[in-house]
This record gives sequence, structure tokens and C-alpha cells, in this order.
Amino acid sequence: MNVLRFTSPRELTDAAVALLARHIAPNPSPRWRAVMLSGGRTPLPAYQALAAEGVVASPELRFFLSDERYVPPTHPDSNFRPLADLFTALSVPGERLLRVNTSLPLDEAAEQYHRDLQALLQGGAHFTLGLLGLGADGHTASLFSPADVRRGAGRLAVAVRRPNPPHRVSVTPGLLQHVEEIVFLVSGSDKTAVVRKLLDDPESLPAGLAVAGCRNVSLWMASTPAP
Repeated sequence: MNVLRFTSPRELTDAAVALLARHIAPNPSPRWRAVMLSGGRTPLPAYQALAAEGVVASPELRFFLSDERYVPPTHPDSNFRPLADLFTALSVPGERLLRVNTSLPLDEAAEQYHRDLQALLQGGAHFTLGLLGLGADGHTASLFSPADVRRGAGRLAVAVRRPNPPHRVSVTPGLLQHVEEIVFLVSGSDKTAVVRKLLDDPESLPAGLAVAGCRNVSLWMASTPAP
């Protein structure tokens, strides 16, 4: 795993903005491209800064989320809700967004998301970038346990039931293996221990198991002492 350390969250945000801008810019290749965005607090400043820059996303580009909470899209817990302004600023119409339909029953919502992602891949889309977060408990996307990781075998999206709702729909390791470049964005001193564990013993954590088969994974972290 490649590791980049930043001296402040602001430096991490600036680097994430530059990364996103590079991947969403117009590309001479006619091939469809797709970018996976994550929820959580760490990437939000980058999304807000990117929206303020007035960048317009390439017309062949699609977006999807690493995971979604099983709540209406207007609910405060929705991962999509904070991203709505970004997609508006990037001039991304609704048909270029793959979203979890939380009006369906949970298993049906996961199945539909799996099929939508599958159709994107079968249509020739190139998944160029995927952003992931890292929880202090070692989860990423909404893969909270090794069982969640295993349950996604052979699928691109899976339903994840939580002891305390909201439940989730998450991408799977199988989906992540199709992503050309995966970047964990991590900030906060509370992540020191889990970062060390991810680097030293990745398969002891759901996050490490999730990306075990991926070819290009980086960890970008700020305000976290070096392991």
C-alpha cells in the first residue's frame, strides 16, 4: 500500500481536490469512465472546494457511491445528500449518477445497485478512481466485519444489516478490484491505531480484506503520526 502523509487536513483536502479534478476532467478517450466517491467527514471539504472551483465534469463520466445508508435521500444520514451540491456544480445530470434506491426493500435496493454497476461495467466503463474512508473500528465503505466482506463474494453490491439502523448498501471487494486507483482518505488522531494496523496487518481488518485483491491502493492521511 502506498502511503502519503500530510501535515494538516487542509493539505490533504487540497491534494484530494487535485486528484478529483484530474479524474473528472475531459478525456480524449471515447471510453466511458466512472468515479466512486465515499461518504464521511474527511472528503467533504474536498467536495465543497471542488464545487466552488466551477469545474465541469467530462460528459462521458459517471459517478457512484461506495455505500449508502438505508434512509431517504433527503435524510441527514444520507451519503448522497451532501454530494447533491457537488453534482449540480459539476453539471452532472441525474442519468449519470448511479444511486441506491432506498425506496425499495433493502435486499432489492442492493440487488438493483449490483445490476446497475454490472451494466456499467458490461457497457465498457473504466472505473478510474475510488475514494474510501477508514473507520476507527477498521471498516471501509459499509463493510464492518469479515462476514460482510465474505457475503459480497460474486457480487458488486451487498446489503449490510446493522445492529442499530440505519442498515446499508455497500460495494464489495469484487467491485473494488475493478477500480484502477483506490485512495483511502484518513484524518484525525483517533485513527492512529487503525492506520498502523491496516499497514502492518491489513487482513485483520475489514478494510484490508476489502482491498486485498486490488492492484493500486494508497493511503493518504493527515494529523496521524507515522506508524
